[in-house]
Amino acid sequence: MVLDDSFGRPLLNLRVAVTKRCNLNCSFCHGEGEEKCATDFSLLEMKVDEIVHIVRIAVNLGISRIKLTGGEPLMRKDIAEIVGGISALHGLEDLSMTTNGTMLAFQARELYSKGLKRVNINLPTLDPQVYSTLTGSRVTEALDGVEAAVKAGFSPVKLNMLMLKGINESAVPEMIGFARRAGVILQLIELEPINVTGAYYSVNHKSLDQYEAMLKEKASAVETRRRMQNRRIYHLPDVDVETVRPTESTEFCLHCTRLRLTSDGKLKPCLMRNDNLVDILAPLQNGASDQQLRRLFEMANHRRQPYNKN
Repeated sequence: MVLDDSFGRPLLNLRVAVTKRCNLNCSFCHGEGEEKCATDFSLLEMKVDEIVHIVRIAVNLGISRIKLTGGEPLMRKDIAEIVGGISALHGLEDLSMTTNGTMLAFQARELYSKGLKRVNINLPTLDPQVYSTLTGSRVTEALDGVEAAVKAGFSPVKLNMLMLKGINESAVPEMIGFARRAGVILQLIELEPINVTGAYYSVNHKSLDQYEAMLKEKASAVETRRRMQNRRIYHLPDVDVETVRPTESTEFCLHCTRLRLTSDGKLKPCLMRNDNLVDILAPLQNGASDQQLRRLFEMANHRRQPYNKN
């Protein structure tokens, strides 16, 4: 059984934000579209059993692919317990995580042993100074995380390179070379106007058009991921490069198969909106039955609609 929304889009993926906390300070972070607030984020986080319970409801509804996000998921000391609880659910097909990788070297093997299958590592640059300016941290820590992820057995390991005009736009060939040597997949990601100011977006947005043209010339084959917003994968010699266009585009919206669970326990039908959330944590804490929780998922799915319809 798979839930379809009123636009005929299947619901296949759930992105679970396990925290808003992060050890980096990236100005471009969209925080999974969650509203920013001045508070102790850890006080609002779901507990391990609550996360696993909600995800179990999702899996029973045919949502078979789960991605753990943040903030930075590895900020949670109980992240291995969360991974283990979710990976044990019957019907789960894929469990992955998006991380900045700076703490991954110390946890990769344990997370893999607990059932995490794939990781996406945010890596906007290989340049130590640029990385420090963008994140406030050291690129060597992220690179250690990439190496540890590959050695642990995660497959695939993907590098998320967010393109920023005037900052890393000329570094794509270098990053392709690094991905080739490391045995990982490179994802070029276009900046989105989410949780950043209009001025920041205007100054830093860089279209992927020129990169797609370059990749098309070099690729031996081009693949389209139909279940992933028609993203293109360019198969280059010994390395694959994937391009991720903005989620507010018509193409993305018409092929969206996602629902989000915010770090404070609300089902979020659309990355671009915060006015149609469905609180599932409070009912769970108040003793709601699985059937009642299932209806909340169905309500959230009913609220899913393309943000851009034209």
